[in-house]
Amino acid sequence: MKTTLFCLSLLFCGSAFAGELEDAHALFAKKDYAQAMKLYTKLANGGNAEAQQALGQMYWYGEAGQVDEAKAEALFKKSAAKGNKVAIASLELMDQRVKRRKDIDYWIKGYDGEDLKSGEFRCTAPRIPAMSKINADIDRIGAAVTSWQECYNKFVTNLNASTPLTKRIPADIAKLMTKDETEKSTAYLTQLQSNLTEEAKVGSQMVLADFAAWRTATETYVAEHNAMVKSSSDAKKLK
Repeated sequence: MKTTLFCLSLLFCGSAFAGELEDAHALFAKKDYAQAMKLYTKLANGGNAEAQQALGQMYWYGEAGQVDEAKAEALFKKSAAKGNKVAIASLELMDQRVKRRKDIDYWIKGYDGEDLKSGEFRCTAPRIPAMSKINADIDRIGAAVTSWQECYNKFVTNLNASTPLTKRIPADIAKLMTKDETEKSTAYLTQLQSNLTEEAKVGSQMVLADFAAWRTATETYVAEHNAMVKSSSDAKKLK
């Protein structure tokens, strides 16, 4: 009889733990992280592998209040020791973070967007003189500005297509980032996008301003020159 009562007691306890785990999952789904954490902590301290893994995830992503990789790793190890596959995968991911630290940091503070303005997207501003007096120079300057404008438009199209720049982070690197690192990377790349846009905008305005001044001066010269030639020609006809 005692044996039977003991087994029923274990069954009852297991059922109770299962109910609390489901409650914790439900609270987490509702983003009630404080209450979810209380239940997960209670269950994790009681040796529940799934709760240990879930609590570790909360510390990993900062849903426990702040990111704490040390606590997350300790919980993952306890859960993994009981065969929890998610915890085992999480430990492997943490190992990859150590090995690929430089790659992660590159997208947080190292990437400079050089690939977005190099090669076919490197649009060197044409040298525009104050004024041109001969047709060959006029044609050359006009062609140079047209070529620059085509390159600039291609650059702008590619830059816009690359927005947001977080899309350029390789998937195998993005999955290694913590919530805090993802936020830092997003802020850094957003500012970089803004800088690249402003740099291109200012550069294009300078080229267009120089071209407008050149065209006005050149057209004025051509008009005056043609008028002078016509006047000289008319004078010769009168003689």
